Amino acid sequence: MRVESLSIYPVKSLRGHQVPHAEIAPWGIVGDRRWGVVDAAGDPVTARQVHALLGIRAEHRPADGGVRLQASGLGSLEVLPPSHGPLLDVGFSRLPQARGCGAQVDAWVSEAAGERLRLVWQDDPSARTVSSRHGGRPGDVLNLADAGPILLTSNASLEQLQDWVGASGPEISMTRFRPNVVVDGTEPFAEDLWEQIEIGDVVLRRASLCDRCVMTTIDPETLETGHEPVKTLAKHRRWGGATWFGIRMVPVVTGPIERNAEVIVVDAAGSTR
Repeated sequence: MRVESLSIYPVKSLRGHQVPHAEIAPWGIVGDRRWGVVDAAGDPVTARQVHALLGIRAEHRPADGGVRLQASGLGSLEVLPPSHGPLLDVGFSRLPQARGCGAQVDAWVSEAAGERLRLVWQDDPSARTVSSRHGGRPGDVLNLADAGPILLTSNASLEQLQDWVGASGPEISMTRFRPNVVVDGTEPFAEDLWEQIEIGDVVLRRASLCDRCVMTTIDPETLETGHEPVKTLAKHRRWGGATWFGIRMVPVVTGPIERNAEVIVVDAAGSTR
C-alpha cells in the first residue's frame, strides 16, 4: 500500500492543490487550512453557503508561509501571513480570534466570491484543540479544518462508491471529499478500522470517521449542486444519523512524507497487517 496523492488546502473551503511531498506538523500538513473566510460578523463562511469559493484556487507558498489566490477574471493575489494584523473575533469552534488580512485582500476575495467576505489567518496553530467528540486527546491540536488535522481516503473506497452510483450517475472525483492523503492498494473502506498508520517516520492515529455533508454534492468544476454522492452513501454508509467517507487522523510522530511512500497499518495491539 502506498500514498497515491498529497493535497494542501491553504484556505478553508477554497480549491487546493496537490504536492509531491509535505511536512506533517502536530496540527496537520504545514500550509493546510491556516486561512479561513468569514463574514462581517466574523462567522465562518464555507462553500456550503457560497459555492463560488470553490472556484478560487489557493496555493501554499512554502518559502514565506503565504498563499497565492487565483480567480478567473481577477488574476492572482499573493498574501503574506499578517503577523501583526488586527485580531478579529471569529466563530470558529475553539478559536475565538484570528488575524485579519486587510481591506485590499478582503476586497479581492469579496469580488472573487460575489459576497462581502474577509480573509483571516490562524496565527497560532497550537491554540485550537481537537474536540474529544471527534477523538481528540489532551494535547491534540488542529488547523481550521472542521474536526481533525488530516483527512485520509482511499482509491478503493472511491471506486466502490462509483460502482454504487452506477454508470447512469455522475462521475465522483476525489476532490469532492478534499482529503490530504489518498492511499492506494487497499480494500474498500478498510481504513475505517485502522487505528494507526506509519508513513516513513511519520505516525498518524485515527481520531474518528469523517461524516460527510452537502458540500460533497457541489461539483468542483461546474459548481453545480446535485444529490450525489450523499444520496448513494446514505444507502450504504449511513449510521448514527450521518453518512461516512474517509477518516480523520492526528499526528503522533511528525516529519516529512512523500507521494508513493509505503503506508503500513498498525492495529491497536501494535502488530502490522
